Amino acid sequence: MRLLFLGDMVGRSGRTAVYERLPRLIADHHIDFAIVNGENAAGGFGVTETILTDTLDAGADVMTTGNHVWDQREALVFAERQERFLRPANYPDGTPGRGMGVFEARNGARVMVSNLMGRVFMSPDLDDPFVAAERQLDGGRLGRDFDCVVFDFHAEATSEKVCFAHFVDGRASLVVGTHTHTPTADHTIFDGGTGYISDVGMCGDYGHSLGMEKEEPLNRFLTKVPRGRFEAATGPATLCGVAVEISDRTGLCERIAPIRIGPRLEETMPSWW
Repeated sequence: MRLLFLGDMVGRSGRTAVYERLPRLIADHHIDFAIVNGENAAGGFGVTETILTDTLDAGADVMTTGNHVWDQREALVFAERQERFLRPANYPDGTPGRGMGVFEARNGARVMVSNLMGRVFMSPDLDDPFVAAERQLDGGRLGRDFDCVVFDFHAEATSEKVCFAHFVDGRASLVVGTHTHTPTADHTIFDGGTGYISDVGMCGDYGHSLGMEKEEPLNRFLTKVPRGRFEAATGPATLCGVAVEISDRTGLCERIAPIRIGPRLEETMPSWW
């Protein structure tokens, strides 16, 4: 099966890029399952239910999030009823919504998607993501209960991300790092067959600061005095993500390649598409 994961969608610019390009990517390249991280979609801070619905209508099968999941307070309400909206699974018991789900892909495959958040240099400090993942994997096995297992590991430290991927190697199809908004060049397949990338980057305007207008972040570095709030940049966005081919027999990763479409960054597409 073919899976597409798109990185953090930032503001209107990022949404526009996803909505315009995702349907064609799915159709042209026979994508069986698409995941979009949408935690910065509403002006850079959280996601609304309307944005969630629009993203699903564009072809996403699941939306994952991260530390900004509750920035839009309405998410605390719609998280309970929207099964294809995931917040980090290692929030404490009783938190609204769900951190994982099992979904049917276009080819009929059973896809388990889990959203976890790291703890190094991250706020809030959630429960142990390694323990949470182990608990999830105890509930079902790749190749028996699931045809594909994907973890969105939303974290700052690359060491925490790569160690987590080693922890689930051979038990997951793919571990995708999100959060830093900067694509890394380390996409690989581990010895046990798990695909990995430290960060897929963002779907946003790379002409500013991580998808936000550069003036206020720059001001705070220079003066340490806030003059205003961060605002999502509005220039043309670059779509960043990763494409993966999963074995129908084992559920493990057979191919992985980055995707970058748009201005500023060097464009790249999988050679095997």
